[in-house]
Amino acid sequence: MTTTTITEAPDFNPSLKASPDRAYSYAEAYIPALTAQCHASNLLMLPNGDLLCVWFGGSIEGRPDICIYMSRLPAGAKIWTQAKKMTHDHTRSEQTLSYAGNQDSAIVKQLISVDNAVNWSGPSILFNEPGTFIRQPVIVLKDGTWVVPIFKCRAEPGERWLGSDDISSIRISKDEGQTWTERDIPNSYGCVHMNIQQLKSGSYLGLFRSRWADNVYLSTSEDGLDWSEPKATVLPNPNAGICFDVLPSGRVVLVYNHSSKEDALGRRDGLYDDISDGTDTRSNQASKHGKEAFWGAPRAPLSVAWSDDEGATWKCKTLEEGDGFCLTNNSEKKLNRELSYPSILIEKSGVIHIAFTFWRQRIKYVQLGEDFFSI
Repeated sequence: MTTTTITEAPDFNPSLKASPDRAYSYAEAYIPALTAQCHASNLLMLPNGDLLCVWFGGSIEGRPDICIYMSRLPAGAKIWTQAKKMTHDHTRSEQTLSYAGNQDSAIVKQLISVDNAVNWSGPSILFNEPGTFIRQPVIVLKDGTWVVPIFKCRAEPGERWLGSDDISSIRISKDEGQTWTERDIPNSYGCVHMNIQQLKSGSYLGLFRSRWADNVYLSTSEDGLDWSEPKATVLPNPNAGICFDVLPSGRVVLVYNHSSKEDALGRRDGLYDDISDGTDTRSNQASKHGKEAFWGAPRAPLSVAWSDDEGATWKCKTLEEGDGFCLTNNSEKKLNRELSYPSILIEKSGVIHIAFTFWRQRIKYVQLGEDFFSI
């Protein structure tokens, strides 16, 4: 990893434009933003063909001005709409509603739309247990059951949460979200951001971010409810978000950072020093399960990996280069240069949509064709 003096990200044009410099089908745009920081986007295709992107924005992650924002790429259009502020609770950091960056205080709220995301309900609590986080979308199983992958940010009294005791679970609803049950993913310590997709064979695959900043982890299930213990893949992970989807051919496509703690030049355990007021007297979380969470590995390059045997073996290619500096969450001073937290959505036609954090200053959107894998 090398350092750079560049602080301004490239031209933030919201228009979708092809790139003549790529040897495969490629178009990109920077989604309009209203805030200094933009991070952790998610894509959703609506029934009418519109593509939504949501993310959290504000000054610095953990501050109470962090809210959820949304933009739309209308069906057939080439320009993303102006960002719209969707949430307005300024007592919490609305990444998943936590106080002052203390992720073990997070709860989950929801807004509901029944008209293709034009009008929305007021906020209501979905999961009220402190420390509950959601990063990945709901999946509907073959029998109509809803499954929401969650992870639990846990710390003992007197400890300041750092992620060393986090685990993954699934919330299950058989009545379209009216009631929920829960199952833990066995021995999933340090495995978070579980992403679930159904494979062409009919079984289910789960991939995880690693708090240990070592590898992407993998779990399997025949029914989407009972999961195997997560095991490390050959793909690295720097304790940063991942996301995958499945092509109509059955090919599994993962977007991730091809880096780990082995690539780190520094380490940062004070995750929210940028917003600390000095009154938190808790001690940092101790090592758990023989390991401790690692923060500060470079979140770059942003890469695409694919598997034609349901995750047994992988090939990969770089999508976006960078040094991935992320020893700070500070976007006001434009110090962060991570390329991270991807969201991927694949249409039945094979068109691949990807959104990701660009230096925490914008959300970048990329559109790929299947020829990406043959070049």
